[in-house]
Amino acid sequence: MASSSLRNAKIKTNSCKRIVKELRSYEKEVEREVAKTAEMKDKGADPYDLKQQENVLAESRMMIPDCRKRLEAALADLKAILAELEESDQKEGPEIEDARNTIAEVEQLFQTTDA
Repeated sequence: MASSSLRNAKIKTNSCKRIVKELRSYEKEVEREVAKTAEMKDKGADPYDLKQQENVLAESRMMIPDCRKRLEAALADLKAILAELEESDQKEGPEIEDARNTIAEVEQLFQTTDA
């Protein structure tokens, strides 16, 4: 029981970390696309090209809420597994410490992006 829960904690922790990286990547992509769109507008780009660029930007923006939802679900799973481990008197270990740090990091990310 305990070893499978530790394994699940490690998997969920890595899943949260991966989704955080993905979310940051999408946020950077949106910044790049916003800059590119503004540059195209300033240079008086072809209306068709500008419309295509705006579509690319809109698609990039749509990925952020989806990514946040997946991160919220992964965070809830990780918290549940951590609570389960703590109930079974497994309160120490590298996997548990990593899980706690990841939970803190993700909650901090949500606080800064919600503000």
